[in-house]
Order: sequence, then structure tokens, then C-alpha cells
Amino acid sequence: MPVRLTVNETPYDVTVEPRRLLADVLREDCDLTGTKLGCEHGVCGSCTVLVDGEGVRSCLMFAVQCAGRDIRTVEGLTADGELHAFQEAISAEHGLQCGFCTAGFVMLVVGALQEDPTIAEDPERLDGLLASNLCRCTGYEGIRRAVLRVYGKDGTRQENGTAED
Repeated sequence: MPVRLTVNETPYDVTVEPRRLLADVLREDCDLTGTKLGCEHGVCGSCTVLVDGEGVRSCLMFAVQCAGRDIRTVEGLTADGELHAFQEAISAEHGLQCGFCTAGFVMLVVGALQEDPTIAEDPERLDGLLASNLCRCTGYEGIRRAVLRVYGKDGTRQENGTAED
């Protein structure tokens, strides 16, 4: 079935079986390999992308469901060759080690905090958000610091990408 996907503001005309998963189409047909496949059951979050601004597990969504919708992958966060502030912060705060889960965390946080920036204000809500993705390396503390570095303890986006201590 022919489908037009708009990924990172670029149209992709692909032919897919209706049962084909978005994660597979992004990686194989669109050559966007930042989206990782971990558990392939929607549990780990490594495959998280934004669809119409909302974080979704691309291993649970069919590509045909995304026709006419705005898809953003980790590759689409870069603007004018510059990383997104959260990508910079996660590196500065040592919020990654092996890096396999990083793209999923980045997309999860960017999508969730665009929708509701007050998540960063509430440690319990922030911990709940971060716990929805799995990381076996970092212990989450560096990721948590990166969120606060960019979005501040009060949930407001910091202009320079750093939160005041």
C-alpha cells in the first residue's frame, strides 16, 4: 500500500504492507537509524518518536497509521547543524553511557515537556516519566540533571540551556 509519511518535515513516499511497523519503515525505508529497536514490545522506549508532537513507541504503531501526520525522529531535532538543548545537556550531564536508549529518552523528554513543562517541577512526575523508558547503564540521575539543566526546576525552558543552581 502506498503511503506518504512526513518525517522531520521531509515527505517520504513508501510502499508498505499494512502490518509494517513505523520503527522498521523509519530505519529501513527512510534511512533514519537514530530510532532504535530494543524490546519490540513497547516496554523499553528506545524506539520513541514524536507523532503530532506526542511521544509514541514506534514499535507498536503501524506506518499506515502515520499517513498525514507529523513524525519527528531524533535526527529532526537538530536545527542549523546545532543539537537540541536537551541533547547537549544529556551529554554535559553524563546522561548516557552506551547510548542505545538515548534517542528514545531525548524524544520522550522533548515531547512530554513541550506538552506539559510542569513535569520538571515535580520530582515524582519527572521520575515517573523517566521510568517509562529503560536504561541499564546510567541510573537515570544524569538524565534527570539534564532535564533540569534545560527546563529548570520550575519547568521553564532556560534560554542558555542551563538551569540556575
